[in-house]
Amino acid sequence: MFEQNKNFSNLVGLSALLIAFSAAFFSVFGLSKLFAGASLSVIIMAGSLEFGKLVAASFLYRYWDKINFFQKFYMSLATVILIAITSAGIFGFLSNAYQGATVEFEKQSTNLLFKQEKLTQLQEDKFYLKTELEQAISELPENYRTAKRKLREDYQPQISEINQKLLNLKSEIGNLKTALVETGVDVGPAIYLARTFNTDIDTVVKFFIFILIFVFDPMAVMFVISYNVTLQDRDENVKHGVGKKKWWEVYGEKKEEEPLEEELLQEEDEKLKLEKGAFSRKN
Repeated sequence: MFEQNKNFSNLVGLSALLIAFSAAFFSVFGLSKLFAGASLSVIIMAGSLEFGKLVAASFLYRYWDKINFFQKFYMSLATVILIAITSAGIFGFLSNAYQGATVEFEKQSTNLLFKQEKLTQLQEDKFYLKTELEQAISELPENYRTAKRKLREDYQPQISEINQKLLNLKSEIGNLKTALVETGVDVGPAIYLARTFNTDIDTVVKFFIFILIFVFDPMAVMFVISYNVTLQDRDENVKHGVGKKKWWEVYGEKKEEEPLEEELLQEEDEKLKLEKGAFSRKN
């Protein structure tokens, strides 16, 4: 469908422009965050290199047979290195965005783990106090009821204090879990995928970032080269008069072509031969 459209090269060019601009924007932004001390300088430098990379790819495709080996080697190597730099910048941008979305989630998760460990420790302390109290009571004779009551009175405040701490801590853990659910909405898909593949969230996010950078800037460069291909092909068609449509050819249909001059001459020759044959038979 699109390959039959005379504006297909413009469509390829628009795709190349959009992808290349997006890749350059995210890469330059990511590199500026990496070198925050000179962000403006990095933006100018990286933007210039991004533009030069696309021009270099176009130049290599158009003039590959006209340039020397050193120029081919250096420009090809520089283009590949710039693709890697752009991909690194995109990785930095996406990583920064991921960390910004998960910093509160990780903070609450760490706090939850700390409180759960503290809850476990308090439960162990409570168990230890009860065990110690029961052991002290069992060592006293049966008729030492006053001493036993005194032991219970001594231990009870400590047990009550631990019980109160346990109640407060369980309430805090419940609030934290609720907050985690609300905060985890931003990274919900990553959490779900991490649970599905039985891995951590960071691994899942890194995997998807690597997939994105693998197709992002290389696709932009390939689209630029493809745009050059369509331009050259269009120029060749225009040069040889191929692919031009008349005003009536809206959907590619062809108007009935008029007979060529050679065909008309052949028909006239056949008519003359027939007339001569008929005249000779009459004579």
